[in-house]
Amino acid sequence: MSTLKEVLAQKIADHRPRTTRLVKEFGDVSLGEATIGQAIGGARGIKCLVTDISYLDPMEGIRFRGMTIPETFAALPKVPGSDYPYVEGFWYLLLTGDVPTMEQTLEVVEDWKSRSQIPEYVIDVLRALPRDSHPMAMFSAAIVAMQRDSVFSNNYAAGKFNKMTCWEDMYEDCTTLMAKLGPIGAYIYRMKYKGDVHIAADPELDMGGQFAHLIGQSDEYKDVARMYFILHSDHESGNVSAHTTHLVASALSDAYYAYSAGINGLAGPLHGLANEEVLRWTQNFMQKLGGQVPTEEQLKEALWDTLNSGQVIPGYGHAVLRKTDPRYTSQREFCLNTPGLAEYPLFQLVKMIFEVAPGVLTEHGKAKNPWPNVDAQSGVIQWYYGVTEYEYYTVLFGIGRALGCLANITWDRALGYAIERPKSVTTAMLEKAAGIA
Repeated sequence: MSTLKEVLAQKIADHRPRTTRLVKEFGDVSLGEATIGQAIGGARGIKCLVTDISYLDPMEGIRFRGMTIPETFAALPKVPGSDYPYVEGFWYLLLTGDVPTMEQTLEVVEDWKSRSQIPEYVIDVLRALPRDSHPMAMFSAAIVAMQRDSVFSNNYAAGKFNKMTCWEDMYEDCTTLMAKLGPIGAYIYRMKYKGDVHIAADPELDMGGQFAHLIGQSDEYKDVARMYFILHSDHESGNVSAHTTHLVASALSDAYYAYSAGINGLAGPLHGLANEEVLRWTQNFMQKLGGQVPTEEQLKEALWDTLNSGQVIPGYGHAVLRKTDPRYTSQREFCLNTPGLAEYPLFQLVKMIFEVAPGVLTEHGKAKNPWPNVDAQSGVIQWYYGVTEYEYYTVLFGIGRALGCLANITWDRALGYAIERPKSVTTAMLEKAAGIA
């Protein structure tokens, strides 16, 4: 058994009594009553999901296993010659809550390498799809195609299901899937956008570096991949991709079924597709300004014209956050510290919007949160490095988001969480409750 699996087994054994006690002794403690607005409005704010992987504080931002983004980047073992950590070490942290040693991190690196080969039948599935298929449809199809190899499902079908140990099968599936997502995403990219010419893997590279290599990117982009995958990994359990993955897995569906469903949710314009839309809006906005970085007064006037015409400023505002998204800040710092990128006109515009837009939005008065979210920045970095295929950006998001989703469903099985089945009410019932029947 690997070190990671041994540590995880002990963590699970320590955690189970806590969950059991909460259900038995405190199951009737109220977390708050749902309102009509919450029932109709997508269950927003109702505290009815449990995860220890990450927590999103409205004023502080995301914490991964209790650590802020800067603390996470500082604590994890770094790739030699890089300022950024191994994605594999971050996976260890999400699963266990412990910062791994370099030795433990490299053990995960080697484990992922041993599982990273794309099955030939997955390549056959991808090549059978029309080339104008959306890359997220290709990505989802590749994931669900691998369900035939699920350890979890195959053992369940063979009558080997054990509620106390089935997390081990889920762990195996999640680890294998996590190891293959980067190569699959890179294969889709090369097949669809780069003349179907593919690049052989470099056995010396970590997951983030390997992805950059496989899509044909520069050494500098290896850090972009490491940063991007970690920043997009998890955002509590309530977002569509994480919640969908949890929901499907709660039916004892395996990781392949569950994360394929999560990817389909991520593809929505209100979720992962937003980064594409923000970049397109920013580029069009710059064209309207004559293709040049405007002065502060010109930008302020243009933003007011946008708002007064009934449009929004994409990339600003968030369902939970009430301050600048720390993921935005991390990417902004990367840009500011990267020669060439810091002077890139499109980044200069994004930088200026960050300095001007919150004041305009505050004065406008309709935005609950006038601060930027992660999508306000991410597309500009991809565009600068030559990844200019808008529709592919959500695949990048999906590779990173798998880290949180798959860590969560491993723990869901470890703690024996029940199938998710919220109770519905009719509109007539809501009207009666409101006294307007």
